Amino acid sequence: MSTMIYVPRDSAALAVGADRIAQRIAQEAAARQLDIQLVRNGSRGLFWLEPLVEVATPEGRIAYGPVTPDDVADLFEAGFLCGAPHRLRQGLTEQIPYLKSQQRLTFARMGVTDPTSLTDYVAHEGFSGLHAALAMAPSEIVQQVLDAGLRGRGGAAFPTGIKWKTVLDAAAPQKYIVCNADEGDSGTFSDRMTMEGDPFMLMEGMMIAGIATGATQGYIYVRSEYPHAIAALNEAIHVAELVGLLGDNIAGSGRRFSLQVRKGAGSYVCGEETALLESLEGRRGIVRAKPPLPAIQGLFGRPTVINNVITFASVPLILARGAAFYRDFGVGRSHGTLPFQLAGNIKHGGLVERAFGLTLRELLYDYGGGSASGRPIKAVQVGGPLGTYVPESQWDVPLDYEAYAAVGATVGHGGLVVHDETADLSRLARYAMEFCAIESCGKCTPCRIGSTRGVEVIDKIRADHNRTEQVILLRDLCNTMVNGSLCAMGSMTPFPVLSALNHFPQDFGLPDPRPANNPSSDHTPRGVEHA
Repeated sequence: MSTMIYVPRDSAALAVGADRIAQRIAQEAAARQLDIQLVRNGSRGLFWLEPLVEVATPEGRIAYGPVTPDDVADLFEAGFLCGAPHRLRQGLTEQIPYLKSQQRLTFARMGVTDPTSLTDYVAHEGFSGLHAALAMAPSEIVQQVLDAGLRGRGGAAFPTGIKWKTVLDAAAPQKYIVCNADEGDSGTFSDRMTMEGDPFMLMEGMMIAGIATGATQGYIYVRSEYPHAIAALNEAIHVAELVGLLGDNIAGSGRRFSLQVRKGAGSYVCGEETALLESLEGRRGIVRAKPPLPAIQGLFGRPTVINNVITFASVPLILARGAAFYRDFGVGRSHGTLPFQLAGNIKHGGLVERAFGLTLRELLYDYGGGSASGRPIKAVQVGGPLGTYVPESQWDVPLDYEAYAAVGATVGHGGLVVHDETADLSRLARYAMEFCAIESCGKCTPCRIGSTRGVEVIDKIRADHNRTEQVILLRDLCNTMVNGSLCAMGSMTPFPVLSALNHFPQDFGLPDPRPANNPSSDHTPRGVEHA
């Protein structure tokens, strides 16, 4: 009987030599005349241990990592096919503390299965949600999503069921399902991991959305920087089409749903839903004025559901286990789980799926292990390049949408970028404005011109050129961008700028207003001028 060996095919693992390790394992096994079966699974999300090689044993899967090609022969010599001790041995994979303490709902199959094996997917509850949905009326499916409390995981946190109900109620000869997989935020990778490590889950969520709303055509808009995700999605779609899970008669139900992958051209603003639609229709990605909403007039002027990857990926479990099961995770109005992504200056970078309500401090130290440099952590940008810089005084605020909004911060897509005490927040604030100037679609003046002026004003503050007056001007400029921009690109760029200015004034050459005996006291933003 052959021994199952798992080597990830995830981009993070490939970047540190997973393909070479898989090849070396195959060669070593052949040379030793050992019978193995090599499975290319997704990543578990423990990136500091990648490439993480797992071996199936009677006790369970044993993890070894991080493995280099030079370690392979030594692993065989030590008897790792039997789970034998070795300096790289991490023990039973499921018992690794970083993984064991998570609440993996959406990511339950991640790293466990072969991503493009339909057999593996079905064996782990795959398509249970679809079959449940096929036995329900469309309005019942929508109600399940509403009752579960699922909100958009792309950052806006809009109730998913309301969007679906709007499309369901819209009368049109054609409706569309569009997945926003243009994951461009710094420090985010959960969408990529899902597409590479469990593509059938995304597909199933989009199929359920189609059945719920009457849409028969779906598109997955993937950023061009994700070639492995595009390849995995196309392979999974092909497999599903061959067995009748996609097409004119899905699963023999008489329902129709087709799915295609479309590659974006690398524009950050195409992560905004209306700019994405423009790009999908073959035009330059420029933000549309709203109304009309995409749910009424979206792709090609038809009612369209647009959701993020994790939003769609959360749906199959809700239909398979019921709305109450999902709703009981989380706190307040933030139901379910979110895959938090630890990046930047962090010792144990990776993915942590937990219910809403844990704190940033827990993520940084219980999971992340503190900074990679060993220096004190100074600030964490939460929610991508348009997210706020969260100071230590706010690290114990529960991570949920309302609690973070109350302190002027955003949870966003769950991406966390960590900075230690050497970070200069004035430079990071300048980068935020420069990023907006480069990535702006240019349609509205506050974003297009405001970001350029913002760079100039911050440069003057840093150079102490009429610093006091320039700070007033910067706040006024940010106020204009927040209230006058067409989309989040311009209206949220002031968030990192003002949070840096408010919480780390010393980095701008300004006096620190906090009491000397309480350096971590909180200065919660008041109004947009202190956002």
